[in-house]
Amino acid sequence: MDLKRFDSSEGNVWKYVFTKADMVAEAVLYRYEDFYKRTVICCSTMSGCPVGCKFCGTGNKFVRNLTSAEIIEQIQAILRDQHIENVDKIGKRFQIMFMSMGEPLLNWDQVESAVNTLHDLYPNAELLLSTIAPNNHDAWNRLIQLSKEIPKIGLQFSIHKSTDAARDILIPYKDKMNLKDIRDIGIVWWSETGRHPYLNYCIDGTNNTDEDADRLMALFSPVVFNFTFSVVCSANESMKDAGFRELDTVRAFEQKFGAHGYNTRIFNPDGQDDIGGGCGQLWYVQKWMKERRTSK
Repeated sequence: MDLKRFDSSEGNVWKYVFTKADMVAEAVLYRYEDFYKRTVICCSTMSGCPVGCKFCGTGNKFVRNLTSAEIIEQIQAILRDQHIENVDKIGKRFQIMFMSMGEPLLNWDQVESAVNTLHDLYPNAELLLSTIAPNNHDAWNRLIQLSKEIPKIGLQFSIHKSTDAARDILIPYKDKMNLKDIRDIGIVWWSETGRHPYLNYCIDGTNNTDEDADRLMALFSPVVFNFTFSVVCSANESMKDAGFRELDTVRAFEQKFGAHGYNTRIFNPDGQDDIGGGCGQLWYVQKWMKERRTSK
């Protein structure tokens, strides 16, 4: 694979773009103070994506599934590039997140193989799977079993809206679980593994009302679920200022949940302005697809 690296002005975020003749993939590296204190790598599981989330730079353009080897190579290439040789020293804060591009449960054969291999290579790494929750029951059964076998596996649901109607507009992929189904499968995963699934909720300025909070808290119990809150990124590099940037608004919404006993976290937006480091900011994928169209 051809590899290009883009460095963020903050000095702690890097975007890696992997290309072949028939694919493009992006991965993002985050350093928190020092690589040996906390390192996060967000990797792709597909080239393009068929889900079509409205805030994502791929739109509904799907190229192909990535192989297990192509998923693993993203991690290994980044570690080589940054000269992170003794991965064991990273300790509990080495996190590999399957959430850059693609829906992991729609490529589960290859993702499952990659998770197994990465766990063998880096047994201290946390392996977080982020999903919109497609109705793939075989994949869910296998994920739950694998999560019981590998205690480092974490699970995050991308929900972003407090009603199914609003979520269906934002995430138009039809064969997906509704919010109650997500609650139910999340409870199953929690009861089988003893670990808490996260709910990823990007705030865009319209989904952070008291009514939104009440609906979410009524559906998802703090006994089972944790929350991740973040800003909405700009999917297109020419619209860098279009993303929702009000971190104070995100914090205010997050505090409502903290007051009711939820375990919460806010995702750091570093790298979003200059290299497209946030969720769905697949600027280089868009460029590759455009060049591919014009060259035909």
